[in-house]
Amino acid sequence: MKSLKKRRRIQVLLGAAGALVIAVALIGYGFRDGINLYRSPTQVSENAPAPEEYFQLGGLVKEGSIVNGDGVAFDFVITDGAVEIPVRYIGNDPRPDLFKEGQGTIAKGYYRDGLFEARDLLAKHDETYMPREVIDTLKESGVYQEPEN
Repeated sequence: MKSLKKRRRIQVLLGAAGALVIAVALIGYGFRDGINLYRSPTQVSENAPAPEEYFQLGGLVKEGSIVNGDGVAFDFVITDGAVEIPVRYIGNDPRPDLFKEGQGTIAKGYYRDGLFEARDLLAKHDETYMPREVIDTLKESGVYQEPEN
């Protein structure tokens, strides 16, 4: 009788361990492209990521830097006040209506040969919104100014 209880207990523990391994593998598979780090232009210039690394680049859109291309493509510059990174948007969607020069933005994509190739853009939601990461970066470089109400 005791050996049957021990055997059943071992089977339950092995089943739970197997379920845990499967759960961890599924979570890792789900996050393989979902975990992308935020970087400022200064961080990118100091330690350039690998060309195949997908990440988020955030800062202010430099005044006078937006240049329209063919279709929905366009170029612009993201700056944190210290460093400027040229960006080429090559996504499938048109430019967001709230995407403007002098405003905070986060671009998602790849940094290759000194150019950030953006696949997605996040623009502000209203006149005062700016992503927290961008505000923190601008405060560190001493460029951030509180919005006027």
